[in-house]
Amino acid sequence: MVTTLLTPPAPARLSQPPAVDYPETDGEPLGETGIHVLATLGLFGALKVFFSTHPDVYVAADLFLYYQEGNPKARTAPDVMVIKGVPNRERRIFKLWEEGVPPCTVFEVISRSTWREDTITKTALYARLGVREYFLFDPDADVLEEQLVGYRLEDDMYVPIPLASDGTLPSAELGLRFRVDGYMLRVLDPATGQLIPTLEEAIRQAEAARLKAEAARAEAEAARAKAEAARAAAAEAEVARLKALLGLS
Repeated sequence: MVTTLLTPPAPARLSQPPAVDYPETDGEPLGETGIHVLATLGLFGALKVFFSTHPDVYVAADLFLYYQEGNPKARTAPDVMVIKGVPNRERRIFKLWEEGVPPCTVFEVISRSTWREDTITKTALYARLGVREYFLFDPDADVLEEQLVGYRLEDDMYVPIPLASDGTLPSAELGLRFRVDGYMLRVLDPATGQLIPTLEEAIRQAEAARLKAEAARAEAEAARAKAEAARAAAAEAEVARLKALLGLS
């Protein structure tokens, strides 16, 4: 009797699902006009400066936020967003299912071509994602009744944030206040009452401080050299006096 050993068939190779591509850009400009770009970058820069020492707060501008894994069409790109509870490092895109937390605050710099999306479509989306504060800024002052409005999420719906007594609009999430200055949205630190510089202003201030420090060092060096010369002259005069007393030429 011959026994035949049967080799079990190899398990079927499972095909891997194709990798999903999440684009980093759509080729669209940052803002509709130069004013919108400046307003966006000014706000972004000030928030970036303020939170630069916070390791768990990330500030982004015009960055794709993907909110549904496997669906690259489920995305939005807030003009400026702040996310608390994530590492403060740069990203090419923001995947909500990987990061684990949505933005706490979103800003949209609106225009005539975007106001419907910003006030209707994005309002519903941000509420669904759990964005606790939503601010709309109209740099041209020709779309909104008020140039700056803010909303806070309560019971899955946005309710208006009232103005402070000084006319600024507070953010409970960020611990900051916002004030309209022409076509710019300025950020104030409530602890000091001072404007937080934009990134450009911070660079200029740092350069001015560097030049001032260099001038102070040069002045101190000149004073030190002058003092050394005076001490040398005094010593030389004393030597001459002593030689004269001793009758030495």
